[in-house]
Amino acid sequence: MSGVNKLMASLLYGTGMRLMECIRLRIKDVDFSNNRILVRDGKGDKDRVTVLPDKLKEILKIQIKRVNLLHQQDLLEGFGSVYLPNALSAKYPSAEKSIGWQYLFPSSKLSKDPRSEKIHRHHIHESVLQKAVKTAINKTNFVQPASCHTFRHSTREINNYKIAI
Repeated sequence: MSGVNKLMASLLYGTGMRLMECIRLRIKDVDFSNNRILVRDGKGDKDRVTVLPDKLKEILKIQIKRVNLLHQQDLLEGFGSVYLPNALSAKYPSAEKSIGWQYLFPSSKLSKDPRSEKIHRHHIHESVLQKAVKTAINKTNFVQPASCHTFRHSTREINNYKIAI
């Protein structure tokens, strides 16, 4: 499994996020100072906050540096914008090119947004992680069915503390 896929799987396991919640994370959603991650438009179109595991902080900082380098290259080539939810692009026209709104797990390719016809760098497709997890599981002798969603339920609550198992 690649480093990015391991990071995403670790986030699913360590935070209880759903696959699409993880893939849609923006850089600004990771709050290192308060050890939390903002999950936007989760199930039921609700925002929520989850814990940022200490063990993932350094690798997340490295991922943000990688995204920043890619973003700077996109800007140099005349791109660098990203889709913004709701009417944010009208309210904050420069936000679509700010590093904070870039996806934490960007696609390797630029694509045309069918809504606006703009060329953006979207987030990676969910099948990237799904295939990586399936391949990793198949390489083991693990007999139970498992998927990305399995990580979400791989915690136990003991005395109101979530303990990863």
